[in-house]
Amino acid sequence: MNLFGVDIGGSGIKGAPVDLDRGDLTQERHKVLTPHPATPEAVADGVAEVVGHFGWSGPVGITFPGVVTGGVTRTAANVDKGWVDRDAASLLSQRLGGVEVTLLNDADAAGVAEMTFGAGRGRKGTVMMLTLGTGIGSALFIDGRLVPNTELGHLELHGHEAEKHASTKAKEDQELSWTHWARRVQKYLAHLEMLFSPELFIIGGGVSRKADKFLPHIEGVRAEIVPAELQNNAGIVGAAMAAASR
Repeated sequence: MNLFGVDIGGSGIKGAPVDLDRGDLTQERHKVLTPHPATPEAVADGVAEVVGHFGWSGPVGITFPGVVTGGVTRTAANVDKGWVDRDAASLLSQRLGGVEVTLLNDADAAGVAEMTFGAGRGRKGTVMMLTLGTGIGSALFIDGRLVPNTELGHLELHGHEAEKHASTKAKEDQELSWTHWARRVQKYLAHLEMLFSPELFIIGGGVSRKADKFLPHIEGVRAEIVPAELQNNAGIVGAAMAAASR
């Protein structure tokens, strides 16, 4: 079974058809830059461009970098504030010609994909997926069941919002070495471990492709730490899975 997934991020909007039996893209993903300002209308145009690239006309699963409840976006940390309390699912459906749209948090989507097809497959207990990018997204699983919209990138860490300190964007903006940045990620993981005692951390986002550059520098965390197996496609796969489950 194939369905379409779109992953809206702070820097890019990417999507592709997904084979839900294999948890893999059936075609190379198409990506456009996230507009600035990232207003609902401008982002909807970007989503339409990605979906239109494939000539897709069926149901679409879409991720959003913030809290989503019942198709309504409740927060907007790394996009325009016009998303707050917006019926985004209806807006996106309308922009895509009336197709059925399933909207969910981006890290939750990535986490569901990793728990089904990737690094969390078959894992019980407490598992935490973190997506490191423009911000930090989080997905928390208890015996395989998702606790949605945790948004743990906004925890305070040493007087800073964690994602302002340990995201990939923070590394790039502050020109941090891999080792220096890994120490920041280590402190963040240690803080999460104190609060939730997970058995496994799955590190996702585009930086997961370069896990060998920073994971070996993370020490003193008891939980197992692994890169996402689906890497930066996890959000697309999870979005399509959400559309299918609906």
